Amino acid sequence: MTRTRLTAAERGEEVLQAAIIAFGESGYAGTKTDEIARLAGVSQPYVIRLFGTKQQLFLATLERVCDQIEQAFRTAAAERADLESLGDAFNKLLEKRELLVVLLHGFAASAEPAIGEASRTRFGQIYRTVRDLTGATPEETREFMATGMLLTVMAAMQVVGPNPVACTWATDLLENL
Repeated sequence: MTRTRLTAAERGEEVLQAAIIAFGESGYAGTKTDEIARLAGVSQPYVIRLFGTKQQLFLATLERVCDQIEQAFRTAAAERADLESLGDAFNKLLEKRELLVVLLHGFAASAEPAIGEASRTRFGQIYRTVRDLTGATPEETREFMATGMLLTVMAAMQVVGPNPVACTWATDLLENL
């Protein structure tokens, strides 16, 4: 069997996908680049050659996650530019728990100056994207973002999303969302 040789860009994509999984499971501090390399099927030095440092890889991963969230919103708004449509798009993102958990890990690692700056910047961009796409007021957007963060935390706890753990309080909390 002949193995197809991938370009550096294609390998970089594989490493980013592996990083989403690894950082989603263990967070920034708890993830080692050799674990990401193993998941991607490459060597740890190759990961460093592609991304420089673990922090640069985490930042690239955080950027990718935020890009995917914003793209989901843009796609939804192309069909119907309102908060309900964007909410439906976000509900689909709940099926991709690892994306949302990486976002939370970015917030949690914000004491690291570069990560904090990136987390604040990208969250602000998501906020502005929601406002720009829908024309929602600051108050409406705040409620939308707050609900999204609640759902993100609940996805991290695995009480929403694929195969949710049954919790009475979660059912009660989600009843009127």
